[in-house]
Amino acid sequence: MVTPTQDWTNEQLLSDAVSKKDIVTFLHLNATHDFLVEFKLTGKLATVVKNAKKDSLMEVYNSLFSRQAFRGADEPSEEEIMASKTAAPVVEKKEAVVESGPPKFTKAVLKKGDKLGYPKKGSTVAVFYTGYFEDGSIFDTNDNTKKKSNPLRFKVGASHVIAGWDDAMLTMSRGEKAKITVEPEHAYGKKGVPEAKVPIPPNTRLIFDVELVSIQ
Repeated sequence: MVTPTQDWTNEQLLSDAVSKKDIVTFLHLNATHDFLVEFKLTGKLATVVKNAKKDSLMEVYNSLFSRQAFRGADEPSEEEIMASKTAAPVVEKKEAVVESGPPKFTKAVLKKGDKLGYPKKGSTVAVFYTGYFEDGSIFDTNDNTKKKSNPLRFKVGASHVIAGWDDAMLTMSRGEKAKITVEPEHAYGKKGVPEAKVPIPPNTRLIFDVELVSIQ
């Protein structure tokens, strides 16, 4: 599926040139089902259009592009999902589950962000964090409760931090706090960091409490 282009400006989205139906139709055809669920835009087109506000739809439209939450070519659109719910039930064939290995990271949201500002690859972010081992002992922090502490700033996707962090940042919105668990191969791997003030052993799963302060 070819990624759509962001053709409408905010001025057009709020004007009569683009209707609520136009925006919802675009979102239903292009956004993932999970993205639509998050913003409560699933269901019949007419019902969603009736209940939605124009300014909120503009924010969701812009968020779709900032987060790149487009459905894949093999994913059904929201219209197809709705049609399947009214179709006659069919017997599904069970397919073998293919293990693809552990994820790079898992995330638990501790405090929701604005859900509007999301980093992209190349964005410079500022974060406060505390890193600790699975036994709860801390190995690194720039805890923002300290008066002289400063946020860590780095460019996303430039390998300035461990791979698990680069990927996790793309899922966080401005102001969000999250607990991120990074698998060893996407942290410091087989080498670890033996020279660190608190050495990180090889093949260690790391846990971070991260707060995304700003995005540039």
